[in-house]
Amino acid sequence: MKNCLRSLLVCAIAASFCAAQTQKKYKDQGEYDIYNEVTKDLVANNFSKALADLDTWQQKYAESEFRDDRQLLYVQSYVGAKQPAKAVEAARDLLSRGVDALAPANAVKLLFSTAVAIQQIPEPTPEQLEIGDKAARALLTYDKKPEGLGDDSWTQARGQLQSAARGALIYVSLFPGTVAMKKNDCAAAETAFQRALADNPDSAQAAWYLGTAELCLYRKAQPEKAPIALYEFARASSVDPAKGMVDPKWQQGTVEPYLEKVYASYHGPDAEGLKQLKEVAALSPLPPADFKIKSVTQIAQEKEAQFEAGNPQLALWLKIKAALADANGEQYFNSTLKDSAVPQLKGVLVEARPACRPKELLVAVPLPDNPQATQAEIKLALDKPLSGKPEPSTEFHWEGVPSAFTANPFLLTMETETAKIDGLKTAPCAAVVAKKAPAKK
Repeated sequence: MKNCLRSLLVCAIAASFCAAQTQKKYKDQGEYDIYNEVTKDLVANNFSKALADLDTWQQKYAESEFRDDRQLLYVQSYVGAKQPAKAVEAARDLLSRGVDALAPANAVKLLFSTAVAIQQIPEPTPEQLEIGDKAARALLTYDKKPEGLGDDSWTQARGQLQSAARGALIYVSLFPGTVAMKKNDCAAAETAFQRALADNPDSAQAAWYLGTAELCLYRKAQPEKAPIALYEFARASSVDPAKGMVDPKWQQGTVEPYLEKVYASYHGPDAEGLKQLKEVAALSPLPPADFKIKSVTQIAQEKEAQFEAGNPQLALWLKIKAALADANGEQYFNSTLKDSAVPQLKGVLVEARPACRPKELLVAVPLPDNPQATQAEIKLALDKPLSGKPEPSTEFHWEGVPSAFTANPFLLTMETETAKIDGLKTAPCAAVVAKKAPAKK
């Protein structure tokens, strides 16, 4: 607890002490002695003893005029003794009657202690959440300066009090969503975290938790949720930590690495894209209506579509080859490809058989990453010999009908009409000179 808040604790005890002397009356000296003992316990941070003394006071003087003061001391003692659930429950009656009747120092201490306590309960009940929310909202706007505290100290302390109030409000608003996430109810968690972020737009935690819910929905076959999840993770990592009420080490050590991992998994490595995402996310708690991030699959599909548009023949061959090279390639050939006319393909001549007026052409199909490919993958069986000698390495087009296939070595045979071959360069075959028979002697 910081110095200003520590001063408020002392003020709260002193205010109660002054009220005891000037406004209320003890039933006897024994009650005063117990009251005095409790205040000493709290100043000494001996909370276990304070609770024991409070119980004694409650048992001996149940109808004390100091009943509200005693209840406040219970709240403080339970917080100090790390029994937050009991602290919140002890604050219920005082909060239900309002804090206006309390001295400012006592009101501040009640509201602050309750706001702190609610955040320390791992599984608060709905009633405890309601009490914590009520205390936090009252603390956020409380502006009555406690007696004995200077203006500067009150200004500093009030900033700390408001920070505690906002922390409690965020905890209360996030809790329903965390419960839903534990039940794997991603949709309910999304709704709860959306509400929490709407109530706390600057909260890095709210953005983080909404991101986890959106990612949960994405993994349950809702692909449109992935960009939102990435946006919220980016928001949690890039919002100002003071404004977002988080430790910057959490952003740097937890959120940032996780964002990078999920972003790369979904979109692919893209440092500039990730940088731009964080810059956009820092501006608003929710993404713009037209916000999109392309997935690895979408990017690949777009590239494939562009490739097919620019290289339709090569794209067709790659699909045929992939299907043939698959474990079920033989089945694909027999059931789908064999004896079916294939649209025009393109390749490079590797070998003509025979070299002059051939009836078979062995063809390679160069790829963008291997333009000098020389491994024959297709054999064209011609309906009649070509006229002339084909020039090796010539690029040409053809249409044909697959008739045979071997997987190892990979070779697809196609029946092709010479009339359906286009672009193949040929040269005249060399003239064959007949040898004369030797003259008879």
